[in-house]
Amino acid sequence: MKNKIKSLGVGFLYFYIHFVTELICFFVLGKYIESSPVMWLIFLTYDMLAFVPQSCIGYISDRFPKFSFGLLGIGFLFAALIIQSCMPLMPFLSLIVLCLGNAFIHVNGAEATLRVSDGKLSHSAIFVSGGSFGVVFGKLLSTTSVPIWLLLLLTVSAVPFAILAQRYQKDKDSKTAFPCRQYNYNNKKISKIIIIILSVTVVSVRGYMAYAIPISWNKTALQTVILFSFMGIGKALGGIFADLFGIKKVALLSVTASLPFLMFGDSNMFVSLFGVLLFSMTMSVTLALLVSVLRDTPGLAFGLTTIGLFIGATPVFFFKIKSLILNCIVLSLLTGVCFICLALSLRKDEFDAQSD
Repeated sequence: MKNKIKSLGVGFLYFYIHFVTELICFFVLGKYIESSPVMWLIFLTYDMLAFVPQSCIGYISDRFPKFSFGLLGIGFLFAALIIQSCMPLMPFLSLIVLCLGNAFIHVNGAEATLRVSDGKLSHSAIFVSGGSFGVVFGKLLSTTSVPIWLLLLLTVSAVPFAILAQRYQKDKDSKTAFPCRQYNYNNKKISKIIIIILSVTVVSVRGYMAYAIPISWNKTALQTVILFSFMGIGKALGGIFADLFGIKKVALLSVTASLPFLMFGDSNMFVSLFGVLLFSMTMSVTLALLVSVLRDTPGLAFGLTTIGLFIGATPVFFFKIKSLILNCIVLSLLTGVCFICLALSLRKDEFDAQSD
């Protein structure tokens, strides 16, 4: 029990690191966007540079698990803040450094939480959920005149958290030769390549829907904070509930139940938030699926999810469905696609399999 609590603590350590990472990233982005006539291009470049390379970085991290990409990433965030503050005429340089820092930290957080989790979803779900809170607070801070030294101090505060997480991961690795071999959630009747395609498809849909959900009720800063908070809570609960009640039950129920709330919550915050929370729960499920078929390369598996997010988010930069009815039809079709992909990819939950 003590070791389980200790390993779950790695998830909370990286919850904070992820929170700080996204806060710094969206603070810097917000400052550049203030004076930019091509705001969408900055965000598209950021998504491409921060998300797409994570599969390559993850593969390298798999080969060298003792190297702390997390500490390196924190250093890059620190440097991006310095460049943004002292060299405002070099925005592209700070953006590249910022994106690399983001990518390094994401990969390291995924590696650390997956490798210590004994096949459970809660650890990585808690880690990923921290990002939603960081995004919204970074956006809000970018509209203020917060001193740069305070943000530098916040960045440095993540260092001891990364050191503690890395120390526990090394200790766990020394006792377990294949730490991710306990991930076994995929349907064995489906080929691994198909599982990967189906899982990335679900991630891509989630990436698109994060932008496409009808939320005309969101008009104030407080409502934005609440919206992103429910996204973060949903991501964490997805992993926790999957461990408690079974991954297939949670995945299929959350996807199905989320649709009516997303469709009919356009002008009702409370209805919409419940749908957002439910649909966000699929995050940990898709990661667990990918790790199940790529058990020796968890960093690469996580990197595939970020590629999926980029694929899903990209169309939004070029067009947006303005008709509420048409948007609801598209959301319904995409939710159906997610349900089919998850139903095919996931094996039966242990309890259901034993009762057959």
